[in-house]
Amino acid sequence: MPVAPAHPIADLYAEHHGWLHAWLRKKLGCSNHAADLAQDTFLRLLTQEQRGTPLEPLRQPRAYLATVAHGLVVNHWRHLEIERAWLETLASRPESLALSPEERSLLLEALCELDALLDRLNPKARSAFLMAQLDGLSHIEIAGHLGVSERMVKKYMAQAMLHCLQSGLAP
Repeated sequence: MPVAPAHPIADLYAEHHGWLHAWLRKKLGCSNHAADLAQDTFLRLLTQEQRGTPLEPLRQPRAYLATVAHGLVVNHWRHLEIERAWLETLASRPESLALSPEERSLLLEALCELDALLDRLNPKARSAFLMAQLDGLSHIEIAGHLGVSERMVKKYMAQAMLHCLQSGLAP
């Protein structure tokens, strides 16, 4: 009986999962997080393939996997930083305003989604948007901070607003 050809990602997984897990464990200092991110790395490859971007033959598969995994590690660290800041904020609230564990979890998830959304913006557009939304600065003030024209700030704000609207979030 003929053997079906192996899937390229399955082959990549079989050949390099152990190495990737060890590499991530060294970076993270935690075997459990390393295992999760190793799985997420291969899941990302599968997801890309399902969206119509097949995995091309790789000359340096470990370098490719390390690049994909590195992005996931950065996201992991950002998530931890957001969670730490969120927990500090919660700790400073009066007990009468305490949130339920479910509310805390939902808000943390929303903060992480918002952070990921803003991270996909041009850095100056993100800065202009945050200065306007969080600090209440005018376009002229933002232009001064960023060293650009007021017209450019308006462009940045339009980019950020469009990005939020396309993602389903409206400021």
